[in-house]
Amino acid sequence: MKKVLIILLVAFVIIQFFPIDKTNPRPTPGMDFLKIKNTPEKVAKLIRTSCYDCHSNETKYPWYADISPVSWYVKNHINEGRKHLNFSTFAVYEPQRQLRKLEECMEMVEKKEMPLESYYIGHQDAKLTDEQRADLVKYFKQAKEDTERRIMFNK
Repeated sequence: MKKVLIILLVAFVIIQFFPIDKTNPRPTPGMDFLKIKNTPEKVAKLIRTSCYDCHSNETKYPWYADISPVSWYVKNHINEGRKHLNFSTFAVYEPQRQLRKLEECMEMVEKKEMPLESYYIGHQDAKLTDEQRADLVKYFKQAKEDTERRIMFNK
């Protein structure tokens, strides 16, 4: 048993030499969701606090992102989040894709599927009250309707 613990400890120390890349892609203000949608500051703050770490290029890595293998989980989660929805590059999405993403935002927030429960462990400030959830859903719905009007106007 002692040998197993020593081996695990050595392995744990060795994997610390393989850190994740915590470099965020360069900001692209002209493509950022909050800017292009002229998001009111109250709602923008909610989105930044509860969504942007995983769904933008503005990730603020927590202290535990320096400890492997937890850091690998965090990095994978961020990569997957950005792949699914990246608010920093929202303007590059085709209008129909923007509509789908806004619909998904409404559903995920309303059903309490986002933010993920596991995210709250290190981010208590990201917990949304029912009122905040309602505000976000209302905002995403309005953004979707605005996008639909823009699509119709451009046809």
